[in-house]
Amino acid sequence: MKNYRPLIPYLTAAGALIFVAIFAEWLTPFDPYAQDLEGALAPPNAQNILGTDRYGRDVLSRVIVGSQTTLCASLFLLATIATVGSLIGALCGYKGGRVDVCLMRLSDVFLAFPQMIFAIAAAGALGGGLLNAAAALAIIGWPKYARISRGLVLAIRSMPYLDAAKMAGSSSTAILFAHVLPNIAGPVLVTAALDIGTIIMELAGLSFLGLGAMPPTAEWGAMMNNGRSMLQTAPWVILAPGTAIFITVATFNLLGDKLRDFTSGQR
Repeated sequence: MKNYRPLIPYLTAAGALIFVAIFAEWLTPFDPYAQDLEGALAPPNAQNILGTDRYGRDVLSRVIVGSQTTLCASLFLLATIATVGSLIGALCGYKGGRVDVCLMRLSDVFLAFPQMIFAIAAAGALGGGLLNAAAALAIIGWPKYARISRGLVLAIRSMPYLDAAKMAGSSSTAILFAHVLPNIAGPVLVTAALDIGTIIMELAGLSFLGLGAMPPTAEWGAMMNNGRSMLQTAPWVILAPGTAIFITVATFNLLGDKLRDFTSGQR
């Protein structure tokens, strides 16, 4: 029986971040969008723990609300990419034939491009905005999961329990969803856990370049973009969301590493 205790600290930390993101609106000490020009660029103090930005908005409140935008959007995007990519890969691996050839050659085309450069080009062509940035990352992100799931399906396609399901009269769709997908879910989930940090950085990176969330939306990458000109005069404006990105990415990367070790039987 496997010992789950090593995972608890990492699951707790990730759960705390997700909790903050879900209930961000109730955890903010101030209205993250309320402007107070008289208190603009106030350094960290007893009232504004992380200071204020150029419009007098509380930085801590915006970082908390920004977690909802950045983290929730990243998790939803990753779930979409992993689900769609895994379904495509499983279908290709199980059916084979022309469907497999066409979809895998299409995935090869996407994999031939540097991921972030392609995402920047796609987001720019779509016109920017958080939704378009997510769409750009989804376009370039699904082939990875398609390749992984296809390889896993090819390894189990000739297993006896699948032959038994066919002999019992199960349709290909039923076999795919009842027997194939559940048996490849573990490695796909571990891969997704390792990719959370990457998706967060890519989504924040697009916002930092002005191709993601648009003002006045509180989003960590956009907040860093708005504060980059004040790095020397008011460093807290850019350091606060940057630190939030660092902590979140590090937490989910460590969780992904532990999940990979756990599933492979290591301690």
